[in-house]
Amino acid sequence: MARAHEANFDGLVGPTHNYAGLSIGNLASVGHKALVSSPRAAALPGLKKMKFLADLGLDQGILPPQERPSIIALRQFGFTGHSDANVIEKAAQEAPELLAACSSASSMWTANAATFSPSADSRDGRAHFTPANLYNKLHRSLEAGQTARILKKIFNNDALFVHHPPLCGGNVMRDEGAANHTRFCSSYGEPGLQLFVYGASALQPEKNGPAQFPARQTLEASQAVARLHRLSPDRVLFARQSPTAIDAGVFHNDVVSVGNGNYFLCHEQAFSDQKQVLENLRNRFETVCGESFQCIEVAATEVSLEAAVASYLFNCQLIRLNDDSMAVIAPAECEQTPEVKAFLQNLAADTDSPVDEVHFIDLRESMSNGGGPACLRLRVVLNEEEKKSLLPENFLTNENYPLLVDWVNRHYRESLAQNDLADPLLLEESRKALDELCNIIGIGSIYPFQK
Repeated sequence: MARAHEANFDGLVGPTHNYAGLSIGNLASVGHKALVSSPRAAALPGLKKMKFLADLGLDQGILPPQERPSIIALRQFGFTGHSDANVIEKAAQEAPELLAACSSASSMWTANAATFSPSADSRDGRAHFTPANLYNKLHRSLEAGQTARILKKIFNNDALFVHHPPLCGGNVMRDEGAANHTRFCSSYGEPGLQLFVYGASALQPEKNGPAQFPARQTLEASQAVARLHRLSPDRVLFARQSPTAIDAGVFHNDVVSVGNGNYFLCHEQAFSDQKQVLENLRNRFETVCGESFQCIEVAATEVSLEAAVASYLFNCQLIRLNDDSMAVIAPAECEQTPEVKAFLQNLAADTDSPVDEVHFIDLRESMSNGGGPACLRLRVVLNEEEKKSLLPENFLTNENYPLLVDWVNRHYRESLAQNDLADPLLLEESRKALDELCNIIGIGSIYPFQK
């Protein structure tokens, strides 16, 4: 098998990072609605996290923000004007909630950008991307087209990469990307087992669904992605999220489980029929991958579901280091939550656990808007040929890191209130920043305003 590594492609936080409380079911997002944000204080820690992982020896990629506010969307919603400033002014006066949706910097959470399957898993021997349609939330559904363009620009070798369009089908095919998807394997370059987690079936609804919050991912969407990616049926499993977890604020499964290699951490309330899900996962992995599977099921008596959601314990990054040990990259809120901190300390101290290190990262601005370390990255397994097809500038390096820090400091506002979204200068500032960013990360012109 070809040698391969897992790269993390993090989303750069955009200049319009704000707290509009747009994501119903995401407790942090709604809880911080209308507070004043700091785009600069959000972007710099995001870059710092990327640099930290790069220094640990990981391949750390960069995905650019999307243009916001989206003038294209505002015009499609009927706001007209001779200038983009006129469009923003009319939207602010007539429908500020639509302006907020069109101004969201939510593309920073690239775990939702797409579902990725490596070439080792696909029957055609190519790596596959399907951008998430994110139909469940207006502000996020605006991202799919630009996400597709960005991925095609970076991974632009048709002999190595297949780019599928976002799923059509409206509400039935609600797709939230890799936030509900985990790949397990013996080694990255060998065929693995892919776990797709869904909240509901749209065509054959199950009983006892969530009562308070929506189930964002459908079974039908997950099945469609698996077919498109040419995955062998014996190397795919589908599991339903626990409705109790969804109603507790587990809007995506990466808020309640995380896996890497043959290792899986999950809360005991993560899945419907959890005992059967974990048994199927263990048996299937050992059959197709020829290796034992290790699952740590965290009891509610050890870490309550509420504490797991509030601290984003399972939204950590579980990474494999060069010595084959693992490390956990957790948000600072985990260190500040006693029961979660104790669990992580015990995990690292356990000689039977592959986790040797736990690192706490301050991502306060992102966390307040509902996204932790795992939300900020899309996992992409690349073999040597695939990696060589990418530009060096697509990855964070010692050379471009200070350029990006300087770029943020020069272009990002220190604070941003909701009424600032109506300021036409914000669009001008964002466009100027994005135009310069394209040169730093070597992707050329990808935004509509550049054409």
